[in-house]
Amino acid sequence: MLIVDDSAVVRQLLTRELGKDPGLTIVGAAPDPFVARDMIVELEPDVLTLDVEMPRMDGITFLRKLMVHRPMPVIVLSSLTQEGTRSAIEALEAGAVEVLSKPSSAYSVGEVAQVLAAKLRSAALARVQPPTTVPARNTTKRPLNQSMAATTDKIIALGASTGGVQALTEVLTQFPVNAPGTVIVQHMPARFTASFAQRLDSVCQPEIKEAADGDSVIPGRVLIAPGGFHTVLRRSGARYFVQVKDGPEVHHQKPAVDILFNSVAKYAGANAVGAILTGMGADGAEGLLAMRKAGAQTIAQDEKSSVVFGMPMEAIKCGAAEMILPLREIAGAVVRLGQSLA
Repeated sequence: MLIVDDSAVVRQLLTRELGKDPGLTIVGAAPDPFVARDMIVELEPDVLTLDVEMPRMDGITFLRKLMVHRPMPVIVLSSLTQEGTRSAIEALEAGAVEVLSKPSSAYSVGEVAQVLAAKLRSAALARVQPPTTVPARNTTKRPLNQSMAATTDKIIALGASTGGVQALTEVLTQFPVNAPGTVIVQHMPARFTASFAQRLDSVCQPEIKEAADGDSVIPGRVLIAPGGFHTVLRRSGARYFVQVKDGPEVHHQKPAVDILFNSVAKYAGANAVGAILTGMGADGAEGLLAMRKAGAQTIAQDEKSSVVFGMPMEAIKCGAAEMILPLREIAGAVVRLGQSLA
């Protein structure tokens, strides 16, 4: 692996801490994209970490060039500033497979490095391709009919991890303005999900927002589970809404797809459609199976179109997926199924 960061301190600390992992070999550390370009050609690393805020050339510009000429797994390290989180989302759209918060001090680098090491090992196996350009769409939004909050509308539940930013962008830009109410868990650190939701809202027809406790799940609205909290579906009479709560990690994740999917199985049953998209690990498989047993229609993304096939594969193996579809067909399928349930 190769470390790309303009801070000599960060390069030194990451080299030291990641070097403790026997499963990783650090081939070098570059202070900027120009040095990194030459090191990539010479050393041929399997994966790299990338800072987004660097002199001479910013990390996003470098990443876009890299994905054209030599696509490879990239994990972005970003600050938690508002600008930093926006830049991180741009990097994910440009082809990065993961985003992590940059160590805030020398004291926190060990904890960050432990998480980063696990993600680097998994990311090295990712199937990375140049990101596809999302076509321009009419994003005129229809005012939400809040009176619909008192009806048992059908809902869509989606879960994703590695590669999910690109996958969800492709899916949600195909949603019509009146798409069934949708709740999504995308594995992402706290504070990054708000920028992700804002970015999606600017390019999609439905309203897309980071979920807040008590938000109604209604047609024309997509809720993104906030990083650092679990999001569950609840029902009061004929109204669906979400509860945002703390709790232990599940599958080392918070938010966790299984937490959402299990709540959808309990409170929506056959009124729901669920889909598990690209991602590492097994989060979502158990919950999708619970949804299918409760009468929901369920989908897993196929291997060929997944950046990492871990989560869809586990769902398929346990019998949770009623259908296996390429990414390009998932938006049409979940909307069609959600509207046909009405």
